[in-house]
This record gives sequence, C-alpha cells and structure tokens, in this order.
Amino acid sequence: MSSGRSDITDVYLYGTCVVDSFFPEAGVDAIEILEHLGIRVHFPQEQSCCGQPAYTSGYVDQARTVAAAQLACFKHPWPVVILSGSCGGMIKHHYVKIFDQQHPLHEKAKQVADRTFEFTEFLVDVLAVNPEQLGLSGNTSKNESGPAGKVVLHTSCAARREMNTLATGRAVVQEFIPEQLIEQPYEAECCGFGGTFSVRHGDISGAMVTDKCNNIEKSGADRLVSADCACLLNINGRMAKQNSKLQGEHLATALNRAMKSAGGVL
Repeated sequence: MSSGRSDITDVYLYGTCVVDSFFPEAGVDAIEILEHLGIRVHFPQEQSCCGQPAYTSGYVDQARTVAAAQLACFKHPWPVVILSGSCGGMIKHHYVKIFDQQHPLHEKAKQVADRTFEFTEFLVDVLAVNPEQLGLSGNTSKNESGPAGKVVLHTSCAARREMNTLATGRAVVQEFIPEQLIEQPYEAECCGFGGTFSVRHGDISGAMVTDKCNNIEKSGADRLVSADCACLLNINGRMAKQNSKLQGEHLATALNRAMKSAGGVL
C-alpha cells in the first residue's frame, strides 16, 4: 500500500439522507474511525439529499436547487467523505453537469467534486491506512487462528462504475475485517434499487433484489457488508421478507466493531 497523505486535519462527512434516516450508526462509526486517525470531522447540519432521485427522474431544475444547498455546506477546502458510492457519484460526476460552465456555481461544483471521496476510497487511496493505525495487528484473526467466519461484499453499481471503488471496498474487508471475504454468484449484478427505479418499476426491482438475496444466501456467508446504505435498505428489506437471518451493515460499522474488538477504538 502506498504512503498516504499526512496533511489532512479536517474533513466534511456527508452522511447521505439514507444513512441519516435508516443507518445512523454507520455515520457514528465513520466519525469514530476518522477521529481515531486524528482527523477532525465536521458534519454540516444543513446537509440533506444530494439530489440524485430528482436528477435521475428527469427533474433537473429541482435537483439543481437541492445540489446548490449541498454545495453551500462545504465552505472550507476540506475533503468531503461520503458514505455512499451513489451519492458520491452524483456529487463528483453530475454536479458539474447540472451546473454547467455558464452557471455561477460551476467552479464551486468542480472544486467540491475534486475533493469528494467515498469512505473506503478515502481510507485506502487517500490516507493509505494500515492495520496498526487502526489498532489492528495485521488482522491476526485471519493470519493466526483463521478467519472468524465468511463475509460477502455488495458493491453498488455507482460505486463500481462511477466511483471505481470496488477495489477499495474489497481492500477494507480483506485487510481489516476478521471474516474471510467470499464472492457471491453474479456479484456484479444490480440489487434493483436504483433510487426511484424501485418505485417506478416495482415488479422488475422486486425480481432483481430477490435474485440478489438468493445469490447472497447461496454464497454461504455469515455476514453481508456494503459501502452503500441505499442498496442495504433494499437488500435488508427483501431478506427480512424472506425470513432470512442475514441483515447487512455498512462497512464503517463492520470496521469500527473490528477495531473495538481489538481495542483500537475506545
């Protein structure tokens, strides 16, 4: 792993509306991890939805209004760490489209896009954290006594194709999580959520998430993790409906628990 940046003292945490409403523990876990690494975390209270549902539904003007409110949250030139690949993709790749070169917010959108990072990307590619920094001694549960179980990773379509964070998500699991990472059948397939797609095309979305859940269960995994809570919301809902014992959690939650188990976080 390459040496990471040591000049970062402050970051914004963009929790996303899904984390705020359904997985608040993931936000708390991410804050504890970043603070353990000596970084001050700023959580703008004014943050809300990134505007992606409106944007992908064709309501560009409404999405622009929401996006402008998010840009106003990031007044300082600190990195913006996001707990969702899909929201990260919206801010990093689509804000500069809805605020085109003629728009007064274009330059601000471009600047924010350049310093926006998905959570695992920030840990692996920017900070280049190692097990010792997290209070994990090389993941001894894997190296000495064998893995503590099996875990499957779901990477959202946006994280995989827009943010290109499949590798960083896998690196976090392989390097820092005590369970053995295994691959589910048809691992790259969409869970069927897609924001408003799951509302507008409920039957298709339902079939897709059923396939996803069945493949996760076929993998034999004991746990499911993901860096995208929108996907987790969809998958966990279907798992519960199928009376499955599996319920997924955000990677930040899994990592923070591993650190606490090893004594890395007080």
